[in-house]
Amino acid sequence: MTHILVVEDEVAIAEGLRFNFEQEGFQVTVREDGQSALAVLQDEANPVDLVILDLMLPGMSGYETCESIRRFNTVVPILILSARTLSEDKMRAFDCGTDQYMTKPFALPELLARVRNLLERRQALAAANLEGKLISPKLDPRDTKFQFGQVTVNYLTFQVHVGDRTHNLTTLEMQLLRYFIEREGQVLSRSQILEKVWAQSPDVTTRTVDNFVLRLRRVIEPDPARPLYILSVRGTGYRFVRTPEDATHSPV
Repeated sequence: MTHILVVEDEVAIAEGLRFNFEQEGFQVTVREDGQSALAVLQDEANPVDLVILDLMLPGMSGYETCESIRRFNTVVPILILSARTLSEDKMRAFDCGTDQYMTKPFALPELLARVRNLLERRQALAAANLEGKLISPKLDPRDTKFQFGQVTVNYLTFQVHVGDRTHNLTTLEMQLLRYFIEREGQVLSRSQILEKVWAQSPDVTTRTVDNFVLRLRRVIEPDPARPLYILSVRGTGYRFVRTPEDATHSPV
């Protein structure tokens, strides 16, 4: 049974979420603070498949909780559910490693749809990884890695190796990087990326795409300010190239 962890200190909201998720057939654990939530996530006997996380929690904030989760678990989907509506709050949450952001008050059907979407994407990605299958015909289906320059992307472990450094990516970061790689050389618009990687929700903006690209550049680019692999296409979006030579005539 799919296990959802709800981290929410407002009892009425927490119990409402518990009731509705259980009606959908999910196992639900509710915790009101970050420390107890981390203990649940570290219990290997009952693994958590998705986290619903408030930002304004007693003691450890939702931001701190999200960052702590990502230190030992980069793949569990995290959905922030918060009354904070400023774009700065959303950007900080994405920087901490969340996958989705919804504001309160929220519509239950939309929340359930986003939860299912995150779970389905995670399960599909995990199944593809276990079977060693990659979507793109450019990549060997028997291979679970992709290499360019000094960068090696490991789809099984959600890790990126750059020289002697290893970076752990979140599920969404890996999905975005993989989306770029599988469409090598193609110009991808921000709206196209939003639709295919984020399922284009109203709380996700083109700034979110730019923010995630910046995070990936910090990992894979020798100089993030002068990217060689994930190139900006003025007025449109981005293009991934495997070798810097391919970028010679790209508009940036």
